[in-house]
Amino acid sequence: MKAILMDFPEKIETPRLYLRPCQPGDGKDVYEAIVRSQNELKQWLPFAHQEPSLETSEQNVLKAFSDFILKEDIRLHIYRKEDDQFIGSTGLHRINWDIPKFEIGYWIDTMHSKKGYITEAIEKLTQFAFHHYGAKRVEIRCDPNNLASKRIPEKLKYTLEGTLHNDCLSADGKELRDTYIYAKTTN
Repeated sequence: MKAILMDFPEKIETPRLYLRPCQPGDGKDVYEAIVRSQNELKQWLPFAHQEPSLETSEQNVLKAFSDFILKEDIRLHIYRKEDDQFIGSTGLHRINWDIPKFEIGYWIDTMHSKKGYITEAIEKLTQFAFHHYGAKRVEIRCDPNNLASKRIPEKLKYTLEGTLHNDCLSADGKELRDTYIYAKTTN
């Protein structure tokens, strides 16, 4: 069966977490996490430079939900099992179903950082991409200056394949930045 046609599970579980597709109504959790984490997120993510609002967060969730239904992008929200607390977002992006290949992105609510949650979630999502969808390639791209972000693929034994020099603008749009490309592939 073609990967794009495969059903997506209700949730993907790790020992401490579950990842599930974003749903209408998730905007409040996302909004509150962005407000708490805005200073940290601003360094790396352009969306954090916009003034957060509950309405914008919910609109963003609805767009992501429609993209998920069409399998154009698979945005997942990460929750802690013990109390169903929203802790961040991840997903399978820049999808090429013909190969299939995916890029994994992620961010975390600052109050939950440095607990290994993102590493745990990304390890499971990587396994899921290979086992469920038969991925041939999974990438993680990040700014070389984002030490916390680049530690994730390094811990998970992704291969640093290269650096795209002057590849993008910084999150504030004021300077050129490089991009590291980490990948795992099947043989």
